Amino acid sequence: MSELKVILERVYAIRSRQYLVNDPLSFCHRYDDPRDREIAAVIAAAFAYGGIKVILRTLESIFGELGVSPWRYVTDFNPRQGLQTFAGFRHRFNDGRDLCALLWSIRQMLAQAGTVEAFFLRSHDAEAEDVTGSLNGYSASVLALDYEPVFGTHQIPDDSYFPFLFPAPVSGSACKRLCMFLRWVVRPDDGIDLALWHGVAPAQLIIPVDTHISRISRYLGLTTRNSADWRMAREITAALRACDSNDPVKYDFALAHLGISAGCDGKDPALCLTCPIAKICSQPAVNYGKSAA
Repeated sequence: MSELKVILERVYAIRSRQYLVNDPLSFCHRYDDPRDREIAAVIAAAFAYGGIKVILRTLESIFGELGVSPWRYVTDFNPRQGLQTFAGFRHRFNDGRDLCALLWSIRQMLAQAGTVEAFFLRSHDAEAEDVTGSLNGYSASVLALDYEPVFGTHQIPDDSYFPFLFPAPVSGSACKRLCMFLRWVVRPDDGIDLALWHGVAPAQLIIPVDTHISRISRYLGLTTRNSADWRMAREITAALRACDSNDPVKYDFALAHLGISAGCDGKDPALCLTCPIAKICSQPAVNYGKSAA
């Protein structure tokens, strides 16, 4: 067993559920019904961009309105009422219209396929190496839905940032939020992820690349790329497959929270001295800490 695998397995084993407090996935854990969890996952992942405090504040405002059952809220969603309810909503690029378009898109997916999973599987190839083609098809299908009740036109207007919520690998995007959503709903229930879907294999997942994963992956030699794009995401995932070919993104939550919750920025020797990946980390602060010890 490689040293990398040994250390990653240790990091995975000691990951803390306390980190969920600082993670948008926590909103899914508020519900017991799988239907509510699936809808919550779509929404929570969609707005998981920006600083974590802002993300959590935004999601708190959304789920406070959705109430005890996001599935029921979306199933009964009326865009005209929604535009009034969320008139003051803003999350960085996205406004209340974009949020209503998201809720309306989910309602349409449920109406057409019964679940978001069934809608996603229309674009999914179970024999493909990964979800590249699936995400291209899924995002295109969502953006092609009828948004006239929200925008007044079938097509999404140019001044809307709603398409930002559904990027695609074909554009080069790392698709961090969509990959994170898939991790949540596809991976086994390990106390963190949810195991809601069964039509996509964990082996097909691509790691969600944010600033923490891209930086820490470079420290660990999992990627040589500097741009956090789809090519980087696939390169990191390929390296992790050497550690677990059936579930390569199992390490994502623990590695990301080394930065999000544990404060790793690669610059503090004190943190590096107690970091679980310090032994294989190339960052100068780690080397300084080792020599100081």
